Amino acid sequence: MSAGQDHTPGRASGAAANGKGRLHPGAGRRQAVPHPKGRQLDPAALREVQALLGERSRQRDLLIEHLHLIQDKHHCLSAAHLAALAHEMKLALTEVYEVATFYAHFDVVLEDDTPPPALTIRVCDSLTCEMLGGAPLLAGLKARLGDKVRVVRAPCMGRCEHAPVAEVGHYHLDSATVDGAAAAAASGHTHPAIPTYEALDAYLGGGGYQLLRDCRAGKRTADELITIMESSGLRGLGGAGFPSGRKWRFVRQEPAPRLMAINADEGEPGTIKDRVYLEAQPHRFLEGMLVAAWVVEATDVYIYLRDEYPAVREILLREIAALEKQGLNGATRIHLRRGAGAYICGEESAMLESIEGKRGLPRHKPPFPSQVGLFGRPTLIHNVETVYWVREIVEKGAAWFQGHGRNGRKGLRSFSVSGRVKNPGVKLAPAGITARQLIDEFCGGMQDGQGFKGYLPGGASGGILPAAMADIPLDFGTLEQYGCFIGSAAIVVLSDQDSMKDAAINLMRFFEDESCGQCTPCRVGTEKAVKLMSQPKWDDALLTELAQAMGDASICGLGQAACNPLKTVMKHFREDLR
Repeated sequence: MSAGQDHTPGRASGAAANGKGRLHPGAGRRQAVPHPKGRQLDPAALREVQALLGERSRQRDLLIEHLHLIQDKHHCLSAAHLAALAHEMKLALTEVYEVATFYAHFDVVLEDDTPPPALTIRVCDSLTCEMLGGAPLLAGLKARLGDKVRVVRAPCMGRCEHAPVAEVGHYHLDSATVDGAAAAAASGHTHPAIPTYEALDAYLGGGGYQLLRDCRAGKRTADELITIMESSGLRGLGGAGFPSGRKWRFVRQEPAPRLMAINADEGEPGTIKDRVYLEAQPHRFLEGMLVAAWVVEATDVYIYLRDEYPAVREILLREIAALEKQGLNGATRIHLRRGAGAYICGEESAMLESIEGKRGLPRHKPPFPSQVGLFGRPTLIHNVETVYWVREIVEKGAAWFQGHGRNGRKGLRSFSVSGRVKNPGVKLAPAGITARQLIDEFCGGMQDGQGFKGYLPGGASGGILPAAMADIPLDFGTLEQYGCFIGSAAIVVLSDQDSMKDAAINLMRFFEDESCGQCTPCRVGTEKAVKLMSQPKWDDALLTELAQAMGDASICGLGQAACNPLKTVMKHFREDLR
């Protein structure tokens, strides 16, 4: 057959009529399809999505918020609803799908899939909850409830002082039991319990927002506040520890418009302090946030709150509305954004991506967020506790904050203590206090019958040290020489009844689950580490080589620090590996 010749029946006459060797679309060779090509919109699903969105903006960065609306209403994200949302927001369906499948709290159900039950119970499998009965609780609930309720394991819920913890829908059950969780499910008790907190009127009665008013009235200057913060030595209390006053100065010198983002994605296992402060004094946090925004002249503030804190979200929705009604926010717009179950979004650049409605993939640095941050603008990023201290430091002076401390360190620290102690919880203590002093003076000592064996000085990624090293001052810069760091000051205390090998495997499984998958060293390394660590005998040389590769080559802190527990257990707890 010669080139360009077509022997398809009925084709020749059409081609000849066209005169260009191809068939005209209207020639009638094929049977016409009754609809446009590609995935079709389900009219009913589109109406449901439009009703949920109502008058809300369809702007791109609200994608995750809108996915939550659908998930909350229908308990899953069907393919039809995803297509309808993509149509409504004028996004590619692939873009909506890749975001929805990135986050653990979204249940994507394709055409042939079976939707999950309407109710989900999540049982925390973090280290503290595992130590205190999380695994039997999970197994017991699965056996009791069968297929009527979905029971799944979940990472740390930020309630380690009440371990073990279960979440029935959005209701957190502290010191959870099978009977208690099953009863909550049967009675429909699935909404968050709102604790008693200091509302706006009470906060105003105690002098609240006077500092913010003084700033706006010209009684305070931005340079004055920056100097106070620099002199106080307050550092970022989310884990990185960057000096706060210096961060204000750096962002303020960048070109306007500038933005601010609050990292309330407190996902480090063992960390509870931000939740405790937000549930008790939300306006102390909000005033500090607004003062910082005033200093750097941020037009908008975005609060990124982890989805595991539904009660805090309800409190902030109420109290932000109350302060806005009184005009206390001034010209600063406040946006509350809801996470969706991704530990990686605690990394600042991944958080920015998530606020923009994308997958929480960490960005390469430089440029740094203070230069190119949220929506490409210079952005001041702070942790909840950092701004929580602003009002008190400014009103009492830098010397007041510097006047606290032990063992040559200065300042105050909020330690989240959990594990084998009598009185776990948030302990406000001098910077530089030791783990032994913290346990004895602030936690009532070890639980009866438990001997102090070791501790995590900085949450899951901070390493594990033996009791023999419990006299090291706990502060920034004091633990690095031992292969550890203080991070968010989450102290998990282990006893002689705990296996350090099991603890290290628990932590590595957490990092395996939470790796965003963007870089090979972390994605493959955490999975390989779990397999190697699950063997009866550890291959020290291979694990050491793997840890080195992950630390050197991972993009962000998750992969870089994931092997800290592994390395410190190999160094300090050889007897647990035999």
